[in-house]
Amino acid sequence: MNASRTARDRARAELTQEIKNEARRQLAVNGAQKLSLRSVARELGMVSSALYRYFASRDELLTALIIDAYDAVGERAEKAAEGGAPRERWRTACHAVRDWARANPHEYALIYGSPVPGYAAPQDTVASAARVPMVLIRILRETNPSPAFEGPPLTEGLAGQLRALGEQVAPDGERIAPDLPLETLNRGIVVWTQLFGMLSFELFGQFVGSVDPADEFFDHTVEQFADFLGLPPAR
Repeated sequence: MNASRTARDRARAELTQEIKNEARRQLAVNGAQKLSLRSVARELGMVSSALYRYFASRDELLTALIIDAYDAVGERAEKAAEGGAPRERWRTACHAVRDWARANPHEYALIYGSPVPGYAAPQDTVASAARVPMVLIRILRETNPSPAFEGPPLTEGLAGQLRALGEQVAPDGERIAPDLPLETLNRGIVVWTQLFGMLSFELFGQFVGSVDPADEFFDHTVEQFADFLGLPPAR
């Protein structure tokens, strides 16, 4: 690759990042529904036709922002869960996700808030979206926990859904959870959804008048989640 090509590629990457940064700023001010390539171009001092050479549509720009957000929170969770006992890895991963969400509320809202009218996320977002739940799945697979109490029996339909999920191929090329008991996988999904439900309540002001600030409530609930999953107590 010649020097001029390298310089062009670098310039394109830098401008692409500037476009996304401006789009994130506009998300924070106006929300995803009002995002447009024209407004981004105007703020960057570009003609809108030039911006289309980087992103062909508003939806393509939204997809890039969504992938970036999923990758950012996924990377935080993965790094937090790199070492230690299973419960400690679970705890630090949950706190890493919360720290990212509190620091980036508008990006959190983009991926976990209300759907953007007229936008349908493409398959390109799936691998990035799977990073946080796969952190939990890996902890469960490595631990194979035994919950302290039994839940209600799984219905035939739910068991079939869980079995199919466990056999799906994860972004790393391996099956998601072929060796996990279906009840353990079900509890993992329960906890995954409850974690983000709790974060959404906190970020969108639903805890005001009850457990706000939510620090102690979050700590306590994360430990309850670990108990529900059957993760061994910290030593």
